[in-house]
Amino acid sequence: MKAFEKINGNTLIDLGFEPRKWFKEAINSVNENELEGEEMLTYLEQFRLAPMIDLHEVAIPLQINIKAENELEAINVAAVIASMKAVLRTPTVVAGSIMPDACPTGAIGTIPVGGVVVTKNAIHPGMHSADICCSVMLSDFGQADPKKVMDAAHASTHFGGGGRERDDQYRFPKDLLEQFEGNIFLKDQQMISTARKHLGTQGDGNHFLFVGKSKKTGNTMMVTHHGSRGVGARLFDKGMKVAESFRKDISEKTLKQNAWIPYETEEGKAYWEALQVIRTWTKKNHECIHDSTAEKIGATIENRFWNEHNFVFKDGDLFYHAKGATPLDEKFMPDITGPRLIPLNMAEPVLIVAGETTKSNLGFAPHGAGRNMSRTAHKKTKGDTPIDAIFAEETKGLDVRFFSNEIDITELPSAYKNAETVRSQMGEFGLGEVIDEVLPYGSIMAGDWHKNAPWKVKRRNKIKAKAEAAEKAEAKLK
Repeated sequence: MKAFEKINGNTLIDLGFEPRKWFKEAINSVNENELEGEEMLTYLEQFRLAPMIDLHEVAIPLQINIKAENELEAINVAAVIASMKAVLRTPTVVAGSIMPDACPTGAIGTIPVGGVVVTKNAIHPGMHSADICCSVMLSDFGQADPKKVMDAAHASTHFGGGGRERDDQYRFPKDLLEQFEGNIFLKDQQMISTARKHLGTQGDGNHFLFVGKSKKTGNTMMVTHHGSRGVGARLFDKGMKVAESFRKDISEKTLKQNAWIPYETEEGKAYWEALQVIRTWTKKNHECIHDSTAEKIGATIENRFWNEHNFVFKDGDLFYHAKGATPLDEKFMPDITGPRLIPLNMAEPVLIVAGETTKSNLGFAPHGAGRNMSRTAHKKTKGDTPIDAIFAEETKGLDVRFFSNEIDITELPSAYKNAETVRSQMGEFGLGEVIDEVLPYGSIMAGDWHKNAPWKVKRRNKIKAKAEAAEKAEAKLK
């Protein structure tokens, strides 16, 4: 009787299998059980992957809700459309739309800000980006003094890198902690520690705290804008790794940034649940700041509503990926309490809107004013004009504060698209009706916090302490 010949990886490759993680398990099983011939092939067949899913031959039609009104915008719009057309060749995609505030970000084939992409039975982490559940919340403070609200809000919020020190943290709800601990993507201790530290913080970039008065009622209103901070960024990284592992097995031609997690898989269900937990955390993040502000001035909040504009929304087997687009359709908001919010820039009103789903808007509206140029390019347009002069001109009459005490000119009004253009195109393309406006009193943003980042301050203090110690030592010698 012929002796059994053990197999190895080359044996599987010769049989037409692509090298994968399952090779080791399969080789061990075949050799231990001395499987041969048809018996071995039958066992190995369970590991054979289905044929790779190819890209759409032609991009899915794009719904365009934007038009260029000058040369700079024409360049921007062309780049947005080119990138979206590459996105819309992704196999899972069934529809796509762009908003008037759209602007490109990342390599070609990356969903732009202001983009909406609908997929079937697939969640694409790259299409909601690292700032999961970036959102806005409004609280109506009635006839409260806007300056008192601003001062109390300044003492309640936190901008910039990092999180809160232990003795300055908001209470982390027990039921929310249980949700983290019950999800495979969220239950590691570093994730939970980040969730605790970042609760009640707003980060940096274009995130803000805005105080103004309702055009309709005259009531003082506060609006916060931020996402899920470090906890969302960590989930995004995990999601992208899982999506990439699926991409290699099922659709190698799909761009890495458009890799997806099939919803029907165990990973897909768990990732969807993780997104909902992050949504709950982010909403609580807003509430901590709003409730603390009200408590500090003894005010009663008369009304409150919120909405995400950077998230994935589910309707049956369709997943709507909005990267900077405001949901109009109530089916996307299970806890809807009022109209939606569209901020423009610190010198313009926050728009309060309502609207209906159309074929063109896919149930969404713009999320803000967007940009026509990068931050670096915007800085260059200011030439040698002193920062203080730019700030004074663009914020005249407003109480504008930077949490770091360092002005960030790339967040001033001139860094954004013309607000009136966005509003007019909202009307032209049927992207929501403005039912009220929050007229600006003032706002708080992170500012250029890198100049005074905690680790830089610590390093400077350390150098200063060493220098002082050296001086004292030298003085003693004299």
